[in-house]
Amino acid sequence: MAKPARVIDRVDIGFTEADADRLNAQYEGADTMQIIRALLTEIAPGRTALVSSFGTESAVLLDLVSRVDKATPVIMLDTLKLFPETLAYRDTLVKRFGFTDMRSIQPDPTTLAAKDDKGMRWSYDPDGCCEIRKVIPLARALEPFSASITGRKGFQSSTRAALKIFEVDEGRLKVNPLAGWNKDDIENWFTANDLPRHSLEAEGYASIGCMPCTTTVKPGEDPRAGRWRGWDKTECGIHGDMSELPSF
Repeated sequence: MAKPARVIDRVDIGFTEADADRLNAQYEGADTMQIIRALLTEIAPGRTALVSSFGTESAVLLDLVSRVDKATPVIMLDTLKLFPETLAYRDTLVKRFGFTDMRSIQPDPTTLAAKDDKGMRWSYDPDGCCEIRKVIPLARALEPFSASITGRKGFQSSTRAALKIFEVDEGRLKVNPLAGWNKDDIENWFTANDLPRHSLEAEGYASIGCMPCTTTVKPGEDPRAGRWRGWDKTECGIHGDMSELPSF
């Protein structure tokens, strides 16, 4: 007698916190590849994008996702303020892993002309700059998708220490497959798989964002300590509450 068809536990767009709680419980203790495979083939097949900064640790997650589906859309926020080394690293990794749908998203030119015509908003309003160059463009880029994958990890900073694998952001599932990885896990994966490094890492850059708002990291500091140094700011806004940003 034939076995009954397997019922796939699938959630469509319109995710709730209850959905995230259920998925966190369901995949507690699962290995990273199992989580990524479930997301891309069962939970939100064909409706998931990988958001990557192409920073110092990005190669690990890109490698893992490519092993499941190289057609997964990869979204990069090209703020027009990135290091040229980051753009070169993007090209290197996309070619290395064979991704076929790379999307480099730039801010809207009309918005830049109206809100940051001199390109200096970062120097007096970094939250507003991030909203124009990252938050709004990402929201637009994610409109066709019901889930996104991020490379956030709990060890990166104190504000990420309690990071869960599954979250919900405005009805969209946000998945952090590397939430429980530590620095040794990342380094071991780089070594075992001979992954290329971001060229700025050797110069002391542990977490790399836009050129004006990124500095090297001192020994003993959080990996993200070099981001927005001197400002009371730890996130660009795409992973945090933007409700207190200034209205333009």
